[in-house]
Amino acid sequence: MAETAPWAGSPTVEDHGHYSPFVELDRRAWARLADTIEQPLNQDDVDRLRGIGEHLSLGEVEQIYLPLSRLLSIYVEASAHLRSATNDFLGGTTRRTPFVIGVAGSVAVGKSTTARVLQEMLRRWPSTPRVELVTTDGFLHPNAELRRRGLMERKGFPEAYDRRALLRMVAEVKSGKPEVRAPKYSHLYYDIVPDEEISVRRPDVLIVEGLNVLQPARVRADGTTGLALSDFFDFSIYVDAKPAHIEQWYVDRFMRWRHGAFADPESYFHQYSFLSDDEAVEQATDIWRRINGPNLRRNIQPTRSRARLVMSKDQDHSVSRVLLRKV
Repeated sequence: MAETAPWAGSPTVEDHGHYSPFVELDRRAWARLADTIEQPLNQDDVDRLRGIGEHLSLGEVEQIYLPLSRLLSIYVEASAHLRSATNDFLGGTTRRTPFVIGVAGSVAVGKSTTARVLQEMLRRWPSTPRVELVTTDGFLHPNAELRRRGLMERKGFPEAYDRRALLRMVAEVKSGKPEVRAPKYSHLYYDIVPDEEISVRRPDVLIVEGLNVLQPARVRADGTTGLALSDFFDFSIYVDAKPAHIEQWYVDRFMRWRHGAFADPESYFHQYSFLSDDEAVEQATDIWRRINGPNLRRNIQPTRSRARLVMSKDQDHSVSRVLLRKV
């Protein structure tokens, strides 16, 4: 294995001759877990859920996401049992709060598609009919503020987000607040939409998807640390792939958008629709190597080991193995 494994240096129980806090299953072993589970989605569902440039197939959904959704439903059910047992022990009654799942990974790795597929599949399980999805894009500072701070070239880096507002939103959801609102982001305008919000009303499950959702807490000036967003997660997923593959996926997606979303005159990126193929590839590669690549190396990839489950993708976007942290 050429790449350093995310669990390196953390020995626990012995598996297959080496120590790891993760159970590792290759694609075939993971897919076998779906043999007794009914597939709830059809091809129309997959076509609707896949992202631009994603090669999501019905087979991928059945072999990878179906067992993952069942695993998550088991964790949700276990959480409910634990709450009930805790209430019995304390002699009180606390309301069930949403089960929160974080989905992290690089730009263009497919984490948004992963989050959408899981949202759709979890809704089909009896214990989780109400599943909401919030992306951290809505908590980016508005472009005007990013320009004021000199951060437009670091959009997507941790410092480009209103982390306090994001933390407050998830904390309120997890505390059982009846309704929580989040800002709305437009990928067309590449900015926060003024006076528009997303409402989250006591879901069974909340999925929080974003680049930096597994970032550790910041160290304050006095040396103390506050809360991290992931402190409120009941489960976390990191979508992983080799950086060279992700870069190519980003360039491919950029080329598709050039004839799609970028063609809209109102798009922030409309200027790129007039580029030649060679110019577009050069532009996409430059953006990746100046912004997205460094952000992946410095801020996103180091959080991989903090995930409860890691999905590793091959060059064709298919998941080749799953790493699950031992309980």
